[in-house]
Amino acid sequence: MSVTSEATTQWTGTLAQGSGEIALESSNQGPFAVNWKARSEGSTSVTTPEELLGAAHSSCFSMALAHSLAENGTPPEQIQTTASVTFIPGTGITGSHLNVQATVPGISADDFARIAAEAKTGCPVSAALAGIEITLEATLA
Repeated sequence: MSVTSEATTQWTGTLAQGSGEIALESSNQGPFAVNWKARSEGSTSVTTPEELLGAAHSSCFSMALAHSLAENGTPPEQIQTTASVTFIPGTGITGSHLNVQATVPGISADDFARIAAEAKTGCPVSAALAGIEITLEATLA
């Protein structure tokens, strides 16, 4: 069975002067404000495509890691992942850095690092982002 998720953006005006709203149609969440100033200069109150991509990447990686750890016989108690997605105006999205901290009873640091690296590669969002550099920092809590 396939699942298709949808999001809609309503944009008004030019790139530099305009703004928009993003609605996550599949989950009925939003709207979330979006504009070029936030994307190119940063903002604490307006989202960006990169922030949304970071949400997708961190959640996908966390799911892949949880699955791989369980298959290893060391299910996690907790996983916290932050994905930091870098955007350079005029260049585009240049990378995603995954920073994960997890509580996993009964696993060695070496095994955790290996499984996290495999999850990074196996995560479907990582595969979709194959054109950018993806880095990983993985630590046990």
